[in-house]
Amino acid sequence: MKAVFIEQPGDARALRYGDFPKPEPAPGQVLVKIATAGVNFIDTYHCSGLYKLPLPAVLGMEGAGTVEALGEGVGGFKVGDPVAWAMSRGSYAEYAAVPAHFLVRVPRGLDLRQAAAAMLQGMTAHYLTHSTFPIEPNHIALVHAAAGGTGRLISQMVNLRGGRVIGTAGTREKAEVARQAGAGDVILYREQDLVAEVKRLTDGKGVDVVYDGVGEATFLQSLDCLKPRGMMAAFGQSSGPIKPVDPLLLSTKGSLFLTRPTLINYSSPEEIKWRSSDLLGWILNKKLTLLIERVYPLADTAQAHIDLESRKTMGKLVLTV
Repeated sequence: MKAVFIEQPGDARALRYGDFPKPEPAPGQVLVKIATAGVNFIDTYHCSGLYKLPLPAVLGMEGAGTVEALGEGVGGFKVGDPVAWAMSRGSYAEYAAVPAHFLVRVPRGLDLRQAAAAMLQGMTAHYLTHSTFPIEPNHIALVHAAAGGTGRLISQMVNLRGGRVIGTAGTREKAEVARQAGAGDVILYREQDLVAEVKRLTDGKGVDVVYDGVGEATFLQSLDCLKPRGMMAAFGQSSGPIKPVDPLLLSTKGSLFLTRPTLINYSSPEEIKWRSSDLLGWILNKKLTLLIERVYPLADTAQAHIDLESRKTMGKLVLTV
């Protein structure tokens, strides 16, 4: 089969497109013929070696396609079913063997490209807004990179739960995208003082929660945007890893809570069913909108990584297989 893989870590130039052994479904796995795959920052971390993998390794942590074959002991699916998943590596390929407990059936009427584009970022947005810091009416959330794929979904989910969003964006074009996704206010971080603007917009109180997938570039300022006993949910690091933190800093800034959550720890079988059902149902019923910005053929995956890491994209990048 054709696949995109790495033999050694590196930048996007380390990605190889070529022949790779087709997987066979082990017990408990489902072989999926992939139609489309999502591109995410975790893929760039795998490529660079920030997150270590056994090599050679096919990349890609979410995808959608149809069931090709069932491994021993798998029930609940049949050959030909449209399915999608996140958190199982190998979607940058024509086929993937996916643990059955990660797979969800794509509802009738929902395009496979939309399903693949939604899974990882959408379930991330869901656990952040429903579990890590469950948004309640009148909560105020600061959402960094609010025009990005995850940021747009977080903003929409905060609104669905009755909260208020203050978003950040790097350009006026991105600010407009963030507003369309539900950010009532948008701070242009290159032109405005983030902390001063947050305090102005909250009558000096600060926000209840910061959802931050940016990392090192925004971390310390984000802490200053929180009200006492607020929560910093640092779920990503697109600008680089956060430096070590003295816990006393959290005390001096108002007995703050700090968490570095990840989707896998919010993904019991029951939670995957809950999150994916909400997510795909909202998209199907137009309560949640996706922005698929660019579609690349599998052979051009390296360019997709370059574009994502430039931080100049808005919305979601996907591959067609």
